[in-house]
Amino acid sequence: MTEPLAEDAALIAASLDEPERFAALFDRHAPAIHQYVARRLGRDAADDVTAETFLTAFRIRARYDSGRAGVRPWLFGITAMLIGRHRREEVKALKILARTGRDPVAESWTDSADDRVAAQAAVRPLAGALAKLSQDDRHTLLLLAWADLTYQEIADALDIPVGTVRSRLNRARKKLRAAAGPQAHFTESFEPHAPEGDLA
Repeated sequence: MTEPLAEDAALIAASLDEPERFAALFDRHAPAIHQYVARRLGRDAADDVTAETFLTAFRIRARYDSGRAGVRPWLFGITAMLIGRHRREEVKALKILARTGRDPVAESWTDSADDRVAAQAAVRPLAGALAKLSQDDRHTLLLLAWADLTYQEIADALDIPVGTVRSRLNRARKKLRAAAGPQAHFTESFEPHAPEGDLA
């Protein structure tokens, strides 16, 4: 997903003198951040973490380096740090999902009963495997699959080299495939969908 990088960077720069300009960044990026957090921590936590993401971003906006990363990776990096504080809750929710197969967040996005049944059959082993991933591997994998960041954007968001992104994703995918077994086709959402330059 491409962002109007120069425009976002200009808004951050302008907000140093006119703080109200920062609100445009919230309007543009908060829905994606909120959806990502809701998928990982549930809707209750999503409001708080989204608000805290933008409060933190506003407080540290003078440190934003427009030459290093786009605004989306910067915001998702802040979000990942905040989600990290909720690690226990996320792992607990994934374990419940692995046990019951019921994901209220996903249910609200799935239209037909047939789709829900098929998704529930696959989600249990995947949720269990996600719960067993290290926090770093889970952040990396879910920034790719659920936040739709490229490899380079994930590297920028987590402040790690692209090679580390690749190795984390490779390790995480192997664990998911092993857990999914015959349902392995459901792991497709965790496969690369970034531009080819990211896959080398």
